[in-house]
Amino acid sequence: MNAIASCLASIVNEENAIYPWENLEPTRKESIQKAMAAGKYPSCIVYPRTQEQLAATIAEAHRQNLRVLPCGSTSKLSWGGLAQNIDVVVSTERINRLIEHAVGDLTVTVEAGMRFSHLQGMLANYRQFLALDPTAPELATIGGIVATANTGSLRQRYGSVRDQLLGISFVRADGEIAKAGGRVVKNVAGYDLMKLFTGSYGSLGIITQVTFRVYPQQEASATVVLTGAAEMISNAAATLRGSALTPTQADLLSTKLVSSLDLGEGLGLIARFQSISESVNEQANRLWDVGQELGLKGTIYQAEDEASLWQRLPEKMDSVATDFPITCKIGVLPTAALEILTQVEMGIIHISSGLGLLCLNSQKEALKMREICQVNSGFLSILEAPNTVKEKFDVWGYRGNALELMRRIKSQFDSKNILSPGRFVGGI
Repeated sequence: MNAIASCLASIVNEENAIYPWENLEPTRKESIQKAMAAGKYPSCIVYPRTQEQLAATIAEAHRQNLRVLPCGSTSKLSWGGLAQNIDVVVSTERINRLIEHAVGDLTVTVEAGMRFSHLQGMLANYRQFLALDPTAPELATIGGIVATANTGSLRQRYGSVRDQLLGISFVRADGEIAKAGGRVVKNVAGYDLMKLFTGSYGSLGIITQVTFRVYPQQEASATVVLTGAAEMISNAAATLRGSALTPTQADLLSTKLVSSLDLGEGLGLIARFQSISESVNEQANRLWDVGQELGLKGTIYQAEDEASLWQRLPEKMDSVATDFPITCKIGVLPTAALEILTQVEMGIIHISSGLGLLCLNSQKEALKMREICQVNSGFLSILEAPNTVKEKFDVWGYRGNALELMRRIKSQFDSKNILSPGRFVGGI
């Protein structure tokens, strides 16, 4: 056992540390390797069970100048840039308690390692839910969702992760515990650390506890799927955006995604309505009528068929990694979404935000799509790709003017650059 592993194991207790590297479970080892640049392997992976153990671990790493790769369940650890020269991996998945569920106030506070699916199950007992739709919901931890700003299709109605986050606690790079926000829907104005930490990929601190607003479950639900020619789908999306209809989820689908889900032919528009029964039926029928006027194939899904459809949609996107090894997050003007989807095989884009996911075949295709996104006032960032691609390719593709400001913030929060070095924009 080396000195680093011995020291950290004494902090978290032997049963919460795995060393040497070769003893790590193969699937987890693979996930961690995908997140790191070629070079040395970490000395160990540790699983603190409390916020205090985590703080002591990071304080020791700060003292010894150890580079730390924070994670939860590792379901999104392969996203972003490649971490450089990592000494230790620190997982928060055993810091996973429910702290408080204020049912009447519609807020919930949990530790960062709690799995999203577990939290949703607890909230369902009170007919409430957290309005996020993350990738790999069965595995994803709450801290990982915040760290990667992984919202999903529900942003159509409820906004993004940062819109729903009310408070956080985190461990600073020097091991001190800090917090921001609170447990109420309204907080005083000030420097918004919650927004700063959302999507920071563990580069500023390690989130240990979060407070979210939650929502009541709706009485009824129905989903309309329209498929057909690109021009007509574009017209339907424009009509939906400009109407008084209020879908909770609304996305544009590429042709291969439409066909693989047996929804029809051509491009697709999928919109989900959730409210009281009368409102759901009225809104679904109005959108279906729009599709009929445009000559599109239209289907309304309800009950088990609807639930199955929304389950199969992300599963289909996740299952194509063999054929499409590069997964990208994009953002474009909503009016340009169809132009993007007509040039890729697998993709999904939200109709209002213009944010979406593309599954691509090669680095060449990724460069082409990045150029198209940038021409349309947008961006393309690579989430997952073979390490050989990430080593040669600018993963983030950031062209804004805030990089120097980001570096100054990183320096203020992590002056020794020990947290997730290399994973964030510009190699931060």
